[in-house]
Amino acid sequence: MPSRTLLRCLWGAAALLLPVAAAGPTPVAASTGHTVEYRGLRLELPADWRVVDLDQDADACVRLDLPTLYLGRAGTQERCSGRRAVALRADTLHLEPLAGSPPRADVPTLPVGAGDPLPRAGADSNELRYALHGPGVMATLSYGTAPDTVRTLLARAAGTDTAPPDRAAPPMLPEAPPKPRSTQQPFRGEGFDACTAPAQRTMDTWRAASPFGAVGVYIGGPARACAQSRLTAAWVRRQAEAGWHLMPIWVGPQPWSHPVTGLSTDPSRANYQGRVAADGAAAAARSLGLAPGTLLYNDLESYSDRATWDAPVVAYLTAWTVRLHELGYRSAAYVSSSSGAKALSAHHHQAPYAMPEVLWVAQWNGAASVTDTDMGLPARRALWAGPRRAHQFRGDHDATYGGVTLNIDRSWLDVDPTALPPLLAPGAGPGKAPGAAPGKAPGKAPGKAPVKAPGTAPRP
Repeated sequence: MPSRTLLRCLWGAAALLLPVAAAGPTPVAASTGHTVEYRGLRLELPADWRVVDLDQDADACVRLDLPTLYLGRAGTQERCSGRRAVALRADTLHLEPLAGSPPRADVPTLPVGAGDPLPRAGADSNELRYALHGPGVMATLSYGTAPDTVRTLLARAAGTDTAPPDRAAPPMLPEAPPKPRSTQQPFRGEGFDACTAPAQRTMDTWRAASPFGAVGVYIGGPARACAQSRLTAAWVRRQAEAGWHLMPIWVGPQPWSHPVTGLSTDPSRANYQGRVAADGAAAAARSLGLAPGTLLYNDLESYSDRATWDAPVVAYLTAWTVRLHELGYRSAAYVSSSSGAKALSAHHHQAPYAMPEVLWVAQWNGAASVTDTDMGLPARRALWAGPRRAHQFRGDHDATYGGVTLNIDRSWLDVDPTALPPLLAPGAGPGKAPGAAPGKAPGKAPGKAPVKAPGTAPRP
């Protein structure tokens, strides 16, 4: 989960800006100014939008932090590098043929008949899909604050309108929910995470040729940086059948100042945000067929102002834990050794039952181990002792196995979900995340203003 914002994942070696005449059965018409035509849709784009033809550039990465129109099928995306969590989510639109579009489980999909208005809906990850049956196009919207701008752009292109607010549509449920399956057998060894779920041929090749047995996959969250064109329940099933240990990651609010992707500095508000994040992560996990009891990881990035952020971070992650337990899932957290790990360990004694059950710590020291030093934990206190630790020891690098290259972060895991205590039934045990009254939370300096969203500060 590196912090450098690298644009090469968007453009690749030969990223193409329109105007362009694309070959194939669904050509992209040449554009004049910022007008683009695609399969009968005529889009009037804002001046700052880019246009990327995915059919012509198989290496282009579908990122969500630059205003962009993506056209065609997403390619391999094997070298999507840069931040995994972003402060500024942009308005983006991805158009591809409806026939054969992947049945994504992490984004709600709404059908739209010819001439019908686009139904209104919200989404936990700030992404929506419209199946436009008139032109035969699947349209995936990503947005920063609200979907109104990009939804209006799409509605005008389709020659229709958006439904009035009183006709909001609830997120669609899958017609046949996937059979829940376990994807987390006890595991000790190396794992990796990539910005987007790798293609199946890559997973198969790396399973045979790489040292990895675990893979982190970003299942949602409003600060997620990369789209997940291959993230389906079938993808999860195939990795489970191949023996991969999956680490599902939710990218919720972060310790920076932003109205959508930022964590509140008020511990009571952060507590609420933790419960909301758990609701979203559990819903995504169910859609992907991840069985109850699965460890779900909350990605919470590094911060330097511990006086401001320690208290809300602890409130957020303990609320996340308690709510996940109520929903039947296990809690894990990805944090930095220099900030989140220190905050959690400092307040562990206040309510150990509400702490994340597994700790995944970023410290890029090259050591494939989970000692107290590598984890940034105090020595001889036995915190997260036993098989409850993971250490991300190298970030943002290209790795090649079996002739296939991916841009990854690399970790060492010692995790055994079967060794964790059984979950309490809702209401059977402590059900309230700990925390002092607002303004009296431990470690919070009065009068401190929220820090600004990080730019390119090194991680971790």
